[in-house]
Amino acid sequence: MAAVNIDEVVDGLAEIVREAGHSGDRVGYFAALYRQVTVEVRTAIHDGLFDDGARMDRFDTHFGNRYFDAYDAWRRDRSGPRCWREAFGLLDDTDTVIVQHLLLGVNAHINLDLAIAAARTSPGEDIHALRRDFLLINDILARVVLRVQESVGALSPLMSLLDQLGARTDERILDFSIRQSREEAWYNAVLLAQQNEEQREATIERLEVRAAVLARLIARPGGLVRPALQLIRSTESDDVPAVITHLDNAVK
Repeated sequence: MAAVNIDEVVDGLAEIVREAGHSGDRVGYFAALYRQVTVEVRTAIHDGLFDDGARMDRFDTHFGNRYFDAYDAWRRDRSGPRCWREAFGLLDDTDTVIVQHLLLGVNAHINLDLAIAAARTSPGEDIHALRRDFLLINDILARVVLRVQESVGALSPLMSLLDQLGARTDERILDFSIRQSREEAWYNAVLLAQQNEEQREATIERLEVRAAVLARLIARPGGLVRPALQLIRSTESDDVPAVITHLDNAVK
């Protein structure tokens, strides 16, 4: 699938969520989170909160198509960026907890896709004019993450175990990590926007390797986190469609 505007990004994500709900596919977990963020961005565009709403529509469309391309590549022949392959490769793993699925999607989309989409939207010196609107999305993400985290807490009663083991995933820590990752993404967007094709390819390869390493750490953490995750998973619902519905209704 390929979107031409933010409305089609929302529709495409909603379709993935619907199909996942019918088939019991855990791909709907991150798609539900991402759909709600995109709806909030679209609302902000319509409300005139961004300096350039049309530019943000293009930006979000480029960003959404990065996800759709990765999703289509995985469904077609299990190809695509390594960090997305890590995320999609765990969809059938019944031992992976809900928050891992969410973080794997967040990692790939922010640590790889975001900078590429920003640089494509505003190449060259135009990238600097995008910064304020780029940062405004942090506030939108914070609101959505808070609501989704509350949903995860309701679905995953023992998630607080990760707090006690030093691997906290509450809304403040998750929001902070997203902000830090987005700041790094902005730096890389500025870099990509001013590079030639050969340089961009090298930078994107570096971003992909780093995102893949982070994905493996999220997917297969060491130490005491692994047995804690097993215990957390034992209390989570096995009703994937119900979990998707719950997550998809986190933001009213």
